[in-house]
Amino acid sequence: MIEAAMIWNEPNNKSHWDLEIDPEWTLYADTAKAAARAIGNANPDLTRVLGGMSPIDPHFLQRLQGYGMLEEVDVVAVHGFPLDWNLWQIHDWPSKIDEIEAVAPDHPVWVTEVGVGSFGAEEVQVFGVNRTAELLIGRVPRIFWYSLFDLPHSWGATTRHREAEGSSYYRHFYMGLLREDGTPKQALEHFAKYAGEMGLMQWFHFNDPRLDDAVAWMKRLGVRHLRTGLSWADSFRPDALQWFDRQMEALADFDVTITFCFTPEHLGIAPHHTSPPREPELFAEFCARMVERYAPPQRATATKLA
Repeated sequence: MIEAAMIWNEPNNKSHWDLEIDPEWTLYADTAKAAARAIGNANPDLTRVLGGMSPIDPHFLQRLQGYGMLEEVDVVAVHGFPLDWNLWQIHDWPSKIDEIEAVAPDHPVWVTEVGVGSFGAEEVQVFGVNRTAELLIGRVPRIFWYSLFDLPHSWGATTRHREAEGSSYYRHFYMGLLREDGTPKQALEHFAKYAGEMGLMQWFHFNDPRLDDAVAWMKRLGVRHLRTGLSWADSFRPDALQWFDRQMEALADFDVTITFCFTPEHLGIAPHHTSPPREPELFAEFCARMVERYAPPQRATATKLA
């Protein structure tokens, strides 16, 4: 069941939204507001989530608030990776949530990506799972651990900057609880203690061969909440709907937060997936079509989540 729709992924991160084209996020606000309204029209009961910010930045949120964005969404989301990418300590999580709540006191804050990789040592990830659970369970309504699987090295991370990021780029490949070959890391058994309260965030690539294994692992672990995505760019591939149907059918037993993002090259101001679209309404139409197909009102939650 889809319980929430997230509008874009990390719009204040240059790897996911082209800040050279849109340095003040005016185009993002136009795009996100159009999408939020389209989602609301397709299913008024579906919870709408502002694309998870990374870095956690109250000034970014204030900018969007000034554009009227918070009036269009129900939840504000944040992403944090303090042991891998962020310049703050893992113990700062409560104060980071406080900063966002101060700007948007009427909006629940969800942590829609939090993770610690095994790039340096698996023991670091074990500590990260346990400390994250201690700090966030009971503090926020939704937590999504990133991620179940290591990213295969042959696939490449979804970022436009790749090796220019130095070691930061290579950390993308060590964020899973399972290694690339499917074997468990030390942190998996620790995550299992919290799986009912701390869900998972797992991207699935187009025709991802890991989908069935992911479902089996999540059920074995007792995961209830999942965040994943449906790519607007992928929707133009041959047989896209068949893949989307298979993915959403496989995930039907979980409470899913679905993320809509990634611009098709031919519809962006610049020809890449992080570009603002030339016509925000086209992204909004994609969001509405996906909600109508996978989360029509009779299948959605009766009331919006708090």
